[in-house]
Amino acid sequence: MSVHIAARPARAADPRDVKPTRLSPADLLLLGLSPLRTRPMRAVLSALGISIGIATLVVVTGIPASSHAALMEEFSALGTNLLRAEAATGANNEPASLPPESVTMVERIGPASDVSAVANTHAVIRRSDQIPDSETSGLTVLATKLNLLKTLNGSVRTGSFLTEATERFPAVVLGDVAATRLGVTAPDTQVRIDDRWFTVVGILDPLPLAPEVERAALVGWEAARDIGFDHRPTVLYLRSQEASIDDVRAVLPQTAFPQQPSQVRVSRPSDALTAKRLTETTFSALMLGLAGVALLVGGIGVANTMVISVLERKREIGLRRALGAHRGQIRTQFLTESVVLCLLGGVAGVLLGLAGTAGYAYYHRWPAVIPLEMVLAGLGAAVVTGVVAGVYPAVRASRLTPTEALAAP
Repeated sequence: MSVHIAARPARAADPRDVKPTRLSPADLLLLGLSPLRTRPMRAVLSALGISIGIATLVVVTGIPASSHAALMEEFSALGTNLLRAEAATGANNEPASLPPESVTMVERIGPASDVSAVANTHAVIRRSDQIPDSETSGLTVLATKLNLLKTLNGSVRTGSFLTEATERFPAVVLGDVAATRLGVTAPDTQVRIDDRWFTVVGILDPLPLAPEVERAALVGWEAARDIGFDHRPTVLYLRSQEASIDDVRAVLPQTAFPQQPSQVRVSRPSDALTAKRLTETTFSALMLGLAGVALLVGGIGVANTMVISVLERKREIGLRRALGAHRGQIRTQFLTESVVLCLLGGVAGVLLGLAGTAGYAYYHRWPAVIPLEMVLAGLGAAVVTGVVAGVYPAVRASRLTPTEALAAP
């Protein structure tokens, strides 16, 4: 006797029981890199805007940082404890001067370590006697104390400074700018001061804290008598202990010119140099604005590229949806592509910014300083730009139904 058992019909699978495959981070990365493999030129051009924005961001922060580091090194060499006391112009606009004994009186200030002086002789210096007296080239002839170079922390580029042996003779030391304007490149050159010939014995290096010395010809205090010098200094330079600089500054006018202290103007040259360098930060703010515009343009370019990519890849999206990919995976795919595109552009921009900053610093002989936080901020800005630029295209791609996507021409 045979028993027949009827086969029970198989139950159709419930689509709700089918779980979509989850994409691993490696799969997402491969999908994000797919535009570089399939459309490399479009990817490069899309990332170019991001690269320019990030490079600008790095450069406009790196160059001021390098400039600041150079300024600090310059201050370390020159010192910030220098004070400059100058006689004000007289009531009839005549050139004023300090008492002859002002240098000796200022030397009695306790915290003062070095005191020197120069005096405008109002003489005219010319390269030769064939040049009219009216052609001064914007240069002045200053009588100087022998310790001026030590007080200003200056140095001689070529030749030597005035000494006790040469200060009484017609010898002259030219500032950096004065030598350039007169066309003098080496010592033992003759120049004309009023109606006398002087021999150039030295040329100075630049003096950022004393630009008036850079544009001057320096003669000895005693030799200046022959060109009408009255031994009355016009500018005093004083070095003081850093901790006492404000106290010394307060008593300097009364000490240098007790009869008319109001006629003495005291300044701190390093303050002027700092203000000059700080004005450069205005351009940094402008360039940061340009960096933001470049990032915006770059982000719009990436968003446009991603939208076009969605339109061109409708069939791919429909096929993936038909094979079980859910909306979240489609969104993640396009969002990852956008972020990867912007991140690669950000890395390229950081490298360009580093190269630009290093080259600019090398050209100006500054130490190259790259703020790490700005490099990280640049990469972060690139990622944020990628996210913002990819949200709309990713959402649009995920809303496509399989039938709509597959039916696209």
